[in-house]
Amino acid sequence: MTFDLAVVGAGIVGLAHALAAARRGLRVVVIDRDAQANGASIRNFGLVVVSGQEPGASLRRAQRSREIWLEMAPQAGIGVIQQGMLVAAQRPEALSLLEAFQQTGQGQMCQLLTRNQVASHQPELDASKIAGGLHSPFELRIESREAIPRLASFLAGHHHVEFRRGVTVLSVAPPAVETSHGTIKADKVAVCPGDDFATLYPDRIGRHGVRRCKLQMLRLANPGFALRSALVSDLSLIRYEGYAQLPEAAILRGRLRNECPRTIENGVHLIVVQSADGSLVVGDSHHYAETPDPFASEEVDGLILDELATLLGGALPAVQARWTGTYASASDKPAFTDAPQDNVRLVMITSGTGASTGFAIGEETIADLFG
Repeated sequence: MTFDLAVVGAGIVGLAHALAAARRGLRVVVIDRDAQANGASIRNFGLVVVSGQEPGASLRRAQRSREIWLEMAPQAGIGVIQQGMLVAAQRPEALSLLEAFQQTGQGQMCQLLTRNQVASHQPELDASKIAGGLHSPFELRIESREAIPRLASFLAGHHHVEFRRGVTVLSVAPPAVETSHGTIKADKVAVCPGDDFATLYPDRIGRHGVRRCKLQMLRLANPGFALRSALVSDLSLIRYEGYAQLPEAAILRGRLRNECPRTIENGVHLIVVQSADGSLVVGDSHHYAETPDPFASEEVDGLILDELATLLGGALPAVQARWTGTYASASDKPAFTDAPQDNVRLVMITSGTGASTGFAIGEETIADLFG
């Protein structure tokens, strides 16, 4: 049998390409070296971020990916656990930045909040530490470690996508895809390697200046209250380009560097989301290297938890789990698509936004390959 499309990689980006192709009625096979999802696609917040994306392609892709999540999730049995995002501004400089953002095209659909309105939205926050905030209605939160396997099962069961797991792709030359388990025939190929820079097209990947970003995250016990939406703080405003590109961000960045230099040096920003069992997923940090070490730092975990404790103004729930993850990162681009051959596309998201933009990128690639 010859497939219309072979997808190399069964993370969120690979599955996004398989979904876009299957929706066109194409015969699709997905090949992955692991037995199940184990990488960056499940070691994250499961947060589909729209507000704060860089204006242009990234924002457009996030908006389209959000639409696809809402269409596909009920069909695949994937629960949307939370919607919306609350930015709790702790400093006047952060509030000034949010005021400027609210005047932009994407910010006009968000609600600027006073200190009292932030406290009303999430009463468990320490209002004495808050200057104001912003609420975005667009964000979606799914449980990644459950959603990725369910998406794969949905593709196999409803779209007849074949999966070849525990199989390494050795070379790609359509219509032949050579693997550790023999040859697979496919007319066209989408290579979605995550942060594997060495197995396929290392020279192509190397031209894009890609390295790995290591992150640290934690899961805390149920705090006894419900988060009405995802929660972020001042630190996130200098990381999301939709905020960080505004002139007001420079003032906030300067104050943060003076007040919490170790937090900034370790790339810490705060995102908090809640799972169906009430537990909190909290993170994260950013360290960059060709090959980051696999060891988690107690200091970095402490910096993340300190930021949350400041917002809550008290003791935190017990830590239930800690983990690290790595993803592909490039300082000058959020993603890239390369064409090593006419019927092959190499696709890599280099900004940690697979859940937020991957479905739209999958559609773009399949349209490019198949017209």
